[in-house]
Amino acid sequence: MRTSSSRRTFLSHLGGALALGALGGPALATAPATGLRLRTRGERLAFGRLDTLATLLQETPPDRLQGILIEKLRSGTSLEDVVAAGALANARAFGGEDYTGYHCLMAMMPAYEMSGELRGEARWLPVLKVMYRNAARVQELGSGPDTLQVVDVPESMDPAAARRAVQAGFLARDVEASEAAFFAGRHGAPREALDDVQEMLRENLDVHRVVLVWRSWDVLQLTGEAHADTLLRQTIRFCVAAEERRIDRGHPTPKLRTLMPALLDEYGLTQTGGKRRDAADAEVEELARLVFAASPEDAADATAGALASGMTHEDVGEALSIAANTLLLNDPGRRYGEEGKPKGSVHGASVGVHASDAARAWRNLASVSDDRNAAANLIAGAYHTAGQSQRVGEDAFPYAQHRERFEECDGEQLLAGLERYVSTGNQEKAAACAALYGERGLDPAPLFALLLENAIEADGALHAEKYYRTVREDFASARPAHRWPHVVALARVSASQNGFEAPGLAEARERLQG
Repeated sequence: MRTSSSRRTFLSHLGGALALGALGGPALATAPATGLRLRTRGERLAFGRLDTLATLLQETPPDRLQGILIEKLRSGTSLEDVVAAGALANARAFGGEDYTGYHCLMAMMPAYEMSGELRGEARWLPVLKVMYRNAARVQELGSGPDTLQVVDVPESMDPAAARRAVQAGFLARDVEASEAAFFAGRHGAPREALDDVQEMLRENLDVHRVVLVWRSWDVLQLTGEAHADTLLRQTIRFCVAAEERRIDRGHPTPKLRTLMPALLDEYGLTQTGGKRRDAADAEVEELARLVFAASPEDAADATAGALASGMTHEDVGEALSIAANTLLLNDPGRRYGEEGKPKGSVHGASVGVHASDAARAWRNLASVSDDRNAAANLIAGAYHTAGQSQRVGEDAFPYAQHRERFEECDGEQLLAGLERYVSTGNQEKAAACAALYGERGLDPAPLFALLLENAIEADGALHAEKYYRTVREDFASARPAHRWPHVVALARVSASQNGFEAPGLAEARERLQG
């Protein structure tokens, strides 16, 4: 299923009279400069009641931070405030421009959500781990000026004009102009700020781009809406920097730049509303197979057709997650090892982990967007996931020979086996134990508790928290027929990342026990 014929076959099954004409649309001209500029006052951004805590998190060396944070938490500071202040301090320091820095931010809400699965002071561990990582990165980069500073906001613009100017500044690779237009939009609600950055988000695709904007939005539930501009402003800086790199490296104009508007117009997805229908399991699975195997263009086209046929956003999103999970289950692992990621490993920046985290972020963004942006995000998610099947093998975890070994085991034996094989880094046997446990319809709670402990313990090459939460969300939202492959993949990743303990975690455990 690697040709456009599979896409046409899928669309023919939708039951609607959907046109399959050639995609057209004029190429976008080079964007003119907007003329807007931001003037930096040289003043530090302040965050109201969270400012003192944010400054502490940004300026305290990691070897002192654990003890101070534990004392504050024991004295009544809420975990919610620690995460909120951490996200704001991270944005102020890095502005979405530092690789390790934005990985720290992307892990903060997953760490907070993981804490909800724990009790007592142990629930602080995931957050302490990420705050230590964040502080270590601040110290590595030194005490230079903050990336984000106070600016003089331009006179307000009409919101639609401001949105166009944000995009024009991005296309001109003019971060000051794009940010100025963003502030000139004078957002009355966070959703308006999110809308201003969504088009540039879909211009070129990588996992960090979409997860950063989702987690910047997601953490607003802790920081409060007043900080939406600060957090979402990072997306502009990330995207402009990425566009600069694209031009500098001589890479072509992204195909999605012209493909997306053409698909939205062709399939009538620029309108709001419309009747939705629930798809059968087989239809979701067929779209997932196509997204996994087809070219990005064909996958985007089929996804647009599915949405036009009335397939719900949730069903289309589930197909994206299944396709991404298939990449992970079929991944033979790294061909060559490197520090923290040995040969055969799949944790960290593997094709499947990245695809799964990205698909979940596209789905989550679609869930908080209007109909047009939701459709565009799901189409982008399909384009993003597709075209990668050539990077993985034909055989999927768990392999038959490993399943057979555990066929006679009961639930307790399978859990014991899972714990043993995760702790010894045996991906094949860990996946087999998880698969059989799920097929027997056993309680997932003790299995997730085991894998949660691993996600806390492991560094995960900066991905342990994000991927654990991706699987938790995928499992919770999936139909029963589609749930357990996500857990099998998590078991595999857990075994892969075992043995690479997160810095600062041992100290945090010791202080909590003291």
